[in-house]
Amino acid sequence: MFSRVFTSSVARTATSSFAAVPRATPFVIRAAAAATPLRFYGAGPSPLSVAQVQERVLNVLKDFDKVDASKLTLDSHFITDLGLDSLDQVEITIAIEEEFNIELSDRDADDILTPRAAADKVPCPFEAREMEARED
Repeated sequence: MFSRVFTSSVARTATSSFAAVPRATPFVIRAAAAATPLRFYGAGPSPLSVAQVQERVLNVLKDFDKVDASKLTLDSHFITDLGLDSLDQVEITIAIEEEFNIELSDRDADDILTPRAAADKVPCPFEAREMEARED
């Protein structure tokens, strides 16, 4: 009789203690949805012309808070004509880098003192720059 009571109590204790433990559910890895590329390289839209680059540089500067749009031309000097300081010059350089998705060296960034100089730092096809030089 003792063995029957002992085995039944052990069996009840064993099953009740295991029943209280939560069971782990299997982790299923599902295939991700097809990724869509953010940028396409290769044969894309035609490169920008010099005039388009200059226009976009002027638009970046017009959006800058401290620039008076009425004083803005391609040859406006950032410090003397527009009243900007060196920190503003750095912010403008960063904005131009972001606009055209380029990275300028520190030496090139220091040379940017006018919108025309900024536009000249943006890579354009050689033929477009050559034609602009002929027109002048």
